[in-house]
Amino acid sequence: MCLGVRILIWLSYIFTKAAMQKASVFTLLGWRFIVAAIIAGICIYFRLFNINLKEKLLNPLLLISLFNPCIYFICETIGIIHTNASEIGVFLSTIPVASLIASVLYLKNNPYKVQVIGIFITLLGVMFTILSIGVSSSLSITGYICLFTSVVSYALFSVCVAKRSNYYTEFEITFIMLVTGAVIFGTLAICEAMLNNTIIELFLFPFTEISFFIAILYQGIGCSILAFFLYNVAISKIGVNRTSSFIGIATVVSIISGAFLLDEVFSIYHIFGALIIIAGVYIANFKIDKKQFFHIF
Repeated sequence: MCLGVRILIWLSYIFTKAAMQKASVFTLLGWRFIVAAIIAGICIYFRLFNINLKEKLLNPLLLISLFNPCIYFICETIGIIHTNASEIGVFLSTIPVASLIASVLYLKNNPYKVQVIGIFITLLGVMFTILSIGVSSSLSITGYICLFTSVVSYALFSVCVAKRSNYYTEFEITFIMLVTGAVIFGTLAICEAMLNNTIIELFLFPFTEISFFIAILYQGIGCSILAFFLYNVAISKIGVNRTSSFIGIATVVSIISGAFLLDEVFSIYHIFGALIIIAGVYIANFKIDKKQFFHIF
């Protein structure tokens, strides 16, 4: 499951790159979560997934949704604007470490030593890979603060899901995340369009630009519904630390696909970095029984 989430999220970058050439960030995010919320609602209506929130408190779910997608996506977006790709990679590679710290402080969940070792090996592998490409500094305080905030918010999101996984189903958590994202990002997209006097274009965009329509359809179904759902299931099954350790796999996926699909440079340093990342993920998930092993994949 964790591996599937990383692949789904990386593939979204291809669609995002095409869509961002024609639409703003909030237009893309707004339509992405609106489409996802509508499709999730249809799934519930036809009872493909069941939710029961009538007698349950919504505040914990809204807190989860505040951390991700709201704070995480907004801060990550601003960070992307003010920094460069290398710096973004370095910051986001620290999410497993932040999740580890948050699980200890918030969940009182002391990890195995092998988990800590594995997570830090994964971090070293990601940073080695990024540094081998070359890091140029933007020296943007705003960008650094936003990226740091996105890392913290993602870690808090993970531990909040872990704490509430016994009270809410994975799809209940996912559905509220989607609805909250649709409301927040949809509102931001409308406000942005009103300021730019492009409100009509905003509502017609999916119907006039095929690349944009494909992007929001993939992101809505693949990255919002499926990836969020699988990630929430993974947290409930194998915990925060083991789930977050797979974040480094995104770097491996991007290296391999970049070489084969985009004709990017693939050097011996990339191979070495990928092997370190895979070793770190394996070590972080070493002490598991057979049933848990199959839940990971």
